[in-house]
Amino acid sequence: MSKSPRDTAFSVLSACRDLGTWSDGGLKKAIARDKLDSRDAAFASRLCYGVLQNRAFLDDRLGLFCTQRIDHLEAPVREVMRLGAYQILLMDRVPDSAAVSESVEQIRRVGKPQAAGIVNAVLRKLASNKDKLPPIKGRTPAERLSVQYSHPHWLTLRLVSLLGEEEAERFLAENNTPVPMTAQVNPLKTSEEDFLAALQSAGVTAEPHRWLKGCYELSGSGDLEKLAAFSEGHFTVQDPAAKLVSLAAGLQGGEFVIDTCSAPGGKSFAAAMAMGDRGRILSCDVHEHKLKLIENGAERLGISIIETALVDGRTPKEELFGAADAVIVDVPCSGLGIIRKKPDIRYKDPKALANLPAIQSAILENACRYVKSGGTLLYSTCTILPEENEKVTDAFLAAHSEFRKEAFSLPFGGEAADITLWPQRHHCDGFYICKMRKI
Repeated sequence: MSKSPRDTAFSVLSACRDLGTWSDGGLKKAIARDKLDSRDAAFASRLCYGVLQNRAFLDDRLGLFCTQRIDHLEAPVREVMRLGAYQILLMDRVPDSAAVSESVEQIRRVGKPQAAGIVNAVLRKLASNKDKLPPIKGRTPAERLSVQYSHPHWLTLRLVSLLGEEEAERFLAENNTPVPMTAQVNPLKTSEEDFLAALQSAGVTAEPHRWLKGCYELSGSGDLEKLAAFSEGHFTVQDPAAKLVSLAAGLQGGEFVIDTCSAPGGKSFAAAMAMGDRGRILSCDVHEHKLKLIENGAERLGISIIETALVDGRTPKEELFGAADAVIVDVPCSGLGIIRKKPDIRYKDPKALANLPAIQSAILENACRYVKSGGTLLYSTCTILPEENEKVTDAFLAAHSEFRKEAFSLPFGGEAADITLWPQRHHCDGFYICKMRKI
C-alpha cells in the first residue's frame, strides 16, 4: 500500500533539514520507497519544492496567528504547519478544509499528537483570513524580498545591488516558479519530426524553446526515464544555457576536446552531438561513480567518441599540454543560477562560497595548459555572481597575454565574448559563459 504523498513530502523535508539531503535526489528515492503513483508523486514533489521555495514566507504568514515564534516550535510541527500553509495559500486545487484536517491527521502520524490543537487552530485562522493578510514588511527592499520570496538576506541584498529592486524581484519570483523540463533532441539518433511524433504518441506535450533550435519544453511527461524516446537515446535533458556552452565553443568534427569538470556529462554529450560523433572527447571528473554515469549516458545516446578519466581539474596532466583544440572549463560554483531547479541551494552557508573563486581560478589556470595554439578555452558556471564569473576570467586574461576573448553568436540575437544569462531575461538557467582564444 502506498503512503500519503503528504507524508512523503514531510519525510523528504525532514531529511533535507536533518541530514543535508538534496531534495531532488531525496524525492526520487522517497517516491519509489513509498510506491506513489504518478499523480501522488507529482503532488508530493509540488509540496516538497513548494515549502522549500517559500519557507520564510510561510513562516511569516503562520506567525501572524501563532502565539509562539515559529522557529521555537519543534521541527516536525513546523514542517507540518508549513505544508498546510502552502496548500492554503499557494495551491488552488486543495480545499482549505482538507488542508487543515489532513495536517491535523499528519501531526498525529508523525508522533506529535499533543500538537494537533495548535496545528488546527493556526491553520484554521490562516485559512479564514487568507484574503485579508497584511503585506510583507521590511525595513529595506532587500529585507522585504528576503521574506516575500524566501531567499537569504545576504543574497537579496546582493541582487538588489546588481540588478535594482524591480529586476531583483523578477529574478527571485522566477526562482519560485515551476520550471518546465527541457529536452535536447539527439541528432545522432533521430530527427526533430520523429522525436515530436514519439512524444505525442506517449501523451507528452513539447513546446519549442523560444530561442534555441532543437530544444523543447516538456509537460505531462511523468517519469522521463520510462519514456521509450528516452531509453532509446532520442533526447537528453539539458537547459538551453548549458547547451549554449558547446555552441559558443564552435566545435567541429574531428577535433580533440577536453571537458575538465564534466559530470554529469551534459556538456560532453552536447559537444559530441555538435561534432557529429567524430573526433575525441576526454571527459574528466574527480568522482569515479560519476564517470560511470557519463559512460552510461554516452552509450544510451549512441556516442562513441567520449573517453572518461579520473582527474582533478587542478592537477596537471603533462601528456595533455598543448594537445586540445578546445577545453571546456565548467567549474564548481555556488549554483545560484539554478535555484529555480534546486531550491535547497538558497540555504547554502555563504561562508563556504568564499573559497570558490580561488578553486575556479586554479582549475582555469591548469586547464589553459591543455589548449593548443589557436585553440579555444571556454569557461562557464551556473551562477550569476561576478566574483565567480567575469572577475575570474578578467584576472586570468590579465595574467595570460597569450589568450584573448573571442565573440560568439547568440541564438537570441547579437554576439558576445562573455555573457551572464539570467532566468528573468533569457528564459533559461542563470549561467556565465566566456570564450577565449589562444593566439
